Amino acid sequence: MKQKCRLRKIIIAAILFIAAYFVPDFPEMRFAMFAAAYLLVGLEIIQKALRNIFHGQVFDENFLMSVATLGAFALGDYAEGVAVMLFYQVGEYFQSYAVAKSRKSIAGLMDIRPDYANIKKGGKIIKASPEEVIAGDVIVIRPGEKIPLDGTVTDGTSLIDTSAITGESLPREVGEGDEVISGCINLNGVIEVAVSRTYGESTVVKILDLVENASSQKAKVERFITRFARWYTPVVVIAAVAIAFLPPLLFAGETFRDWIYRALTFLVISCPCALVISVPLSFFGGIGAASRQGILVKGSNYLQALAETEIVVFDKTGTLTEGSFSVVKVEGCGLPAPQVLELAAYAGAHSSHPVSQSVRRAYGKEIDNSKIADFKEFPGRGVSARVNGIEVSLGNVRLMEQIKADAYKGKLPGTILNLSVDGKFSGWIQIADEVKSDAFQAVKELKAAAVRQIVMLTGDNKTAGQAVAEELGLDEVHCELLPAQKVEKMEQLLAEKSNRGKLVFVGDGINDAPVLARADIGIAMGGIGSDAAVEAADIVIMTDEPSKIAVAVRISRKTLRIVRQNIAFALGVKAIVLLLGVMGMATMWEAVFADVGVSVIAILNSLRALSIKK
Repeated sequence: MKQKCRLRKIIIAAILFIAAYFVPDFPEMRFAMFAAAYLLVGLEIIQKALRNIFHGQVFDENFLMSVATLGAFALGDYAEGVAVMLFYQVGEYFQSYAVAKSRKSIAGLMDIRPDYANIKKGGKIIKASPEEVIAGDVIVIRPGEKIPLDGTVTDGTSLIDTSAITGESLPREVGEGDEVISGCINLNGVIEVAVSRTYGESTVVKILDLVENASSQKAKVERFITRFARWYTPVVVIAAVAIAFLPPLLFAGETFRDWIYRALTFLVISCPCALVISVPLSFFGGIGAASRQGILVKGSNYLQALAETEIVVFDKTGTLTEGSFSVVKVEGCGLPAPQVLELAAYAGAHSSHPVSQSVRRAYGKEIDNSKIADFKEFPGRGVSARVNGIEVSLGNVRLMEQIKADAYKGKLPGTILNLSVDGKFSGWIQIADEVKSDAFQAVKELKAAAVRQIVMLTGDNKTAGQAVAEELGLDEVHCELLPAQKVEKMEQLLAEKSNRGKLVFVGDGINDAPVLARADIGIAMGGIGSDAAVEAADIVIMTDEPSKIAVAVRISRKTLRIVRQNIAFALGVKAIVLLLGVMGMATMWEAVFADVGVSVIAILNSLRALSIKK
């Protein structure tokens, strides 16, 4: 509404301004039309300047515009006075439009806030506020509704739209046992979800909090521009006063009218609008572009720092790999491989360990619990059970040593499960964590982006860690590290980088929180990442895709290029026209271009930050 009102005023003022030129024989009417046009577009600016003066903020762009245009009217240059204020308002309109457009990409995230939740209680569906739902409640989500809280599907199947959270355009199919996160949209089926987190702890609230606070963390260049404008404007006013009065007083033949006009032109030219507006707008656009890719940047300072990435350090499990174990190979020794897998699945049927679960998934058949007896679990070693009267043990070398059975002697990536039947070594199963499908692409693109060194730190064994590092082509890998040792290794890497270069750490687990906090820039995998990791990180990748890191680097570098272009263009044009103005070779019309024209061009250039593609 405010935008439409401003546009109407600009249009009416422009019509009056043009019409005034067609009544040259009626100077009073001409003056009245110029004055009416001026009041339409300038009254608001004069009122702002007066308000700011009363609040102790004297030297701002409103003050500069008011003094310059009122001075032009006092000198009888009505057309130029109106033109300056008219085009200044055009610049302000473009600024408002650009800010609204850049905010739109981030404001779209605000639509993910759920309005209600359907709680299932006693066979009834009760509509309630998401804040009223507690962990353990079952909620019903119908087609077209937003998922209000994080949880696990207990009944039904559906497709869900995750684009607002992850940036992923393809819908995801969910069914019983699958986890869903708040903010996504249920597309076609009715699903029931057991709530795992209250609204205050949900994914949607965390995302909104990150987005709403992103603008509070200013980039270095933004802080510089703010300080620059604070000192620049008073200096400009003092210089204008000197230009207006010193030459006529010091040099014979010089008139006050000429030099006051030059001073007023100088004020218009020197207005720092282009810098003050375009620089934060560029960063805001960059943050918006990142959010559309499922990359949440907690502040423009981190976006600027990312452009100087020199070393990238990855955690392994859950970051470069899927973080879920799967059976890679099954070998029998005296038994066929299918039987080895079957006995292993039965032996670990009552175990909740991820390794045992992966064996059961690989077996893929229903377990007949009546065949299982005397189940035992040995923490850190394995399991044993009597299966159809046969003593079956499944575990690592230490378990085999305990029961005095042989074990697999080779070295393979991942975990080796040894199977013994009645105390005799009968086969082995290789369990490994799968490398993420885009991990190779992530490393390739980071190297293409001139990242000097890519390192992996992991607590996993040396064989598994080196296998992943070789597969992905990493520069360096350090294995079998405890959290404290990761921090020590991080300190060494920080000492190796250049003064301007930045070190980025990417992790997902709670054990990564100390390293995330210590790095120049911490990036957390937010989809499956722990709350502690997301809290400690500066940037959150909602899609859990390591390739998005290279996307974030490209966005940051393009954003910074746009910022530098705007600074160079604004200062360059202003310096030239300022010099011409002092020499009397530039009029108010050139001043309008140097101020409003430069501002509009810089603003439009800033909008390019929104269009950064992956």
